[in-house]
Amino acid sequence: MKCKVTFYPDNRQVEVEEGENLLRAAMAAEVCISASCGGDGTCGKCRMIIEKGIVEQRSTSRLTTEEIEQGYVLACLSTVKSDLEVKIPPESRLGEFIEREKAPTSHMLSARSWEEHLSSWKKRPQVQKLYIEMSPPTLDDNADDLRRIKRTLSKTHGLKEKMDIDLSVSKYMARVLREASWRVTVTLVESDSHAKIVKVEAGDTTGKNYVVAVDIGTTTVGARLINLSERVAVAQGSDYNAQASCGADVISRMIFSCKKDGLVKLQSLIVNTISELIAKLVSKAGIELSDISCLILAGNTIMTHLLFGLSPKYIREAPYVPTATNFPWIKTKDFGMNILEEVYAYCFPCVASYIGGDVVAGVIASGMSRSNKLTLFIDVGTNGEIVLGNADWLLACSCSAGPAFEGGGVKHGMRATKGAIEQIRIDKDTYEPMILTIGQTKPAGICGSGLIDVLAEMFLNKVVDQRGKINMNIDCPRVRKGKHCPEYVLVWANETANGKDIVVTEVDIDNLIRAKAAVFAGISVLLENASVNVSDIEEIFIAGAFGNYLEIERVQIIGLLPECPFEKVKFVGNGSLAGASLGSLSKEILLEAEEVAEKMAYVELSADAKFMDKYISALFLPHTNVELFPTVMRELKNK
Repeated sequence: MKCKVTFYPDNRQVEVEEGENLLRAAMAAEVCISASCGGDGTCGKCRMIIEKGIVEQRSTSRLTTEEIEQGYVLACLSTVKSDLEVKIPPESRLGEFIEREKAPTSHMLSARSWEEHLSSWKKRPQVQKLYIEMSPPTLDDNADDLRRIKRTLSKTHGLKEKMDIDLSVSKYMARVLREASWRVTVTLVESDSHAKIVKVEAGDTTGKNYVVAVDIGTTTVGARLINLSERVAVAQGSDYNAQASCGADVISRMIFSCKKDGLVKLQSLIVNTISELIAKLVSKAGIELSDISCLILAGNTIMTHLLFGLSPKYIREAPYVPTATNFPWIKTKDFGMNILEEVYAYCFPCVASYIGGDVVAGVIASGMSRSNKLTLFIDVGTNGEIVLGNADWLLACSCSAGPAFEGGGVKHGMRATKGAIEQIRIDKDTYEPMILTIGQTKPAGICGSGLIDVLAEMFLNKVVDQRGKINMNIDCPRVRKGKHCPEYVLVWANETANGKDIVVTEVDIDNLIRAKAAVFAGISVLLENASVNVSDIEEIFIAGAFGNYLEIERVQIIGLLPECPFEKVKFVGNGSLAGASLGSLSKEILLEAEEVAEKMAYVELSADAKFMDKYISALFLPHTNVELFPTVMRELKNK
């Protein structure tokens, strides 16, 4: 029997078979909600209210008796039994995506610094548009059309590379040449000794030559539209990766990809996310989609596999082998992006299962791969990717930090959207908090950077001890025994956006400590394998959208990063997008990306006996060995 399911306030309707999972019905209706566990019922975030109709829900401890009486269900544990009218409450939504602003500080890498890092690269794009004028064929000169183009390109532009042509271009080229009176613009994709003609247009269109650089993040997708003729960015935007509805992290998405039609669904979601972003950028810049010459992409290994429709199944199983780490130029329509059809795309090469092209792009953009300084590069996120080295050698590892840095696995955690608490200060005498939210609106939850901030404050003010346990002897109503464990109330219900107390629980703190311990242990393993000390590091680059909003002091207080002089640390923002953007401007950069990926040695932490010992030692604030953090301990003593 068919059942109609209507979702409000989106007012979207879908028809499904009786017995269909409610979360799958929401996906089919393209209703985006939080489902960070991938649908196994553990995160409790896919809450919906059944206003009319019948569902059957498996037992769950994630809902209270009162919530169940109010009609709340977990979509992933519910099956459709009749026509339904379903309300999506605010706390279940992914949230309004807004660009967070960050005031520049001495720790930000300036535009001038980027130029200093990148001035040594040649600035010739791998995709070029070249205008040519040819004489028409005659009985005395009846060379074929392709040969005439090659001959003219060689004569007028000095191209000596071996050249071929895309079959799809061959099908219309003869007509365009004659209609344009043999005055055309040829689009070429070049490599070291080879070039491919991928487009032929009537007249001189060299001024309409754009590239879209894309960072395919697990949580957020960022894109930048660049005018290749003038070498300037004309539009930029970001949005959530719609795959989040299938799981918050790469592990849950790999599991989802193994389900029936899971891989097809995940590919469709990321293709649609990128396509919608491109459409917005094109509209914003006032150009046509046909003006785009190519895409340059960078993402982690799993995101790259999902984009190209490759199963990541064996990445998750020992010995953790991807299908491929290096990909050729490929037509966008070949991976389902019909918005651009014949446009070619290049994806930054990956290194291993958990070190992807986003890290390679970030390493190049930071200048680390051409620097003589011993450098530590850290991309802080759901997966903590770490690279140690310089121009001579590079050593990398990846540690599964879990979703805590993105607000996942946290009772009132949320993404960095409007209403998320991002900064906190706690009064040392009254234990009363002062909070700041994104968008400066009523608080709806707490994001990853806010969670780090509150843990640092709770530790400095002795609300929690070194083990992360809440001090229940504090005489303050905000410190209380919760339903399952002790908790600290950040915001009372009458001050929140959803009318519920926003708290930080001991379980939340434990999840964050585990995440920071994984990153610190990964850093420690690389340092030991390279036989260097923290004091030997000359520069530290922190990359990633999340990392851009961290305060160095707070990060060191909880022991996420080694204690070092602040001037050594630079925030590079979205290094993946920066690297992809630079790669669009320079063929040399794309070639160097392949060299960097090839020479970067990968340390598999799951097979490294030292990792677990270092991880356990880091499961304290700031660390079991407090001598590693003398400044933090002095500040704690002064408090």
